[in-house]
Amino acid sequence: MSRLIKLAAVSAFALAAAGCATQPRALTPANNTSVYSLHQPIVSHTNFVFDVATDGNGVSAAEQARLGAWFESIALAYGDHVTIDEPAGYESGGAKADVARVAAAYGLVVNSDASPVTEGAVAPGYVRIVASRSTASVPGCPIWGDPGIESPVRTGTNYGCATNANLAAMIANPDDLIRGREASGDGSVVVAGRAIRTYRESQPSSRQGLPATSTTGR
Repeated sequence: MSRLIKLAAVSAFALAAAGCATQPRALTPANNTSVYSLHQPIVSHTNFVFDVATDGNGVSAAEQARLGAWFESIALAYGDHVTIDEPAGYESGGAKADVARVAAAYGLVVNSDASPVTEGAVAPGYVRIVASRSTASVPGCPIWGDPGIESPVRTGTNYGCATNANLAAMIANPDDLIRGREASGDGSVVVAGRAIRTYRESQPSSRQGLPATSTTGR
C-alpha cells in the first residue's frame, strides 16, 4: 500500500511539473529576446457633444455662429471625427448642410456614418453634433530603472519608448494606429494618370515660336 502511495505522489509531482513547464511565460522587458517593443501606443477617445437648435429646414445664422464658437473652444482640427445625431422622424437635410458648412471652415467634413452613443436623447427641433477626438500616448515611458543590460540577448526596459512615444505624438490621426488606411480609388494612380494626361494634351513649347526682343534700346 505504501508503494502505491509513493507512486501516486511521484505521478502527481510529475504532472504538476509538466503543467508548469507548458504554462506560457509572461513577456517582460527582462526576458524579451526579440526586437519587439513592449511599449506600444495606447489610443483613447473623447466625445464632445453640442446641441444646436434648428430653424425650419436649416440652422439659423445665430446658431451657426454659436456652433463655430464651440468648435473654436474645443480646438477642432484635423483628426477629429464630426457626426450629426438627429431625433427620429425629424431629419433635416438643410440642417446637415448648414452644420457641414461651419465644419468646412475648419477643414473638416461631416461624416455620414452613425454618431457615437451619447447621454440623453436629442430633443425635437435640435440636432446634436458629436466631435470625436482620439489621442495616442505610451503610458509608463520613459523607464530609466534598468541599471544596464547584463545579457546581450535581451532588450532594456526602456527599449521602444522613444520611437513609439514620438510616433504617438506626431501622428495626425491616432486611429490610423488601430485600423490603418484603406486603399481607395483616389490614390496615387489617379494623380499619376492626371500628370500623364496633362503631359500628353499640352502643346509643345516649340510651336509658340521664339519671342521677339529688341537689342537696340527700350
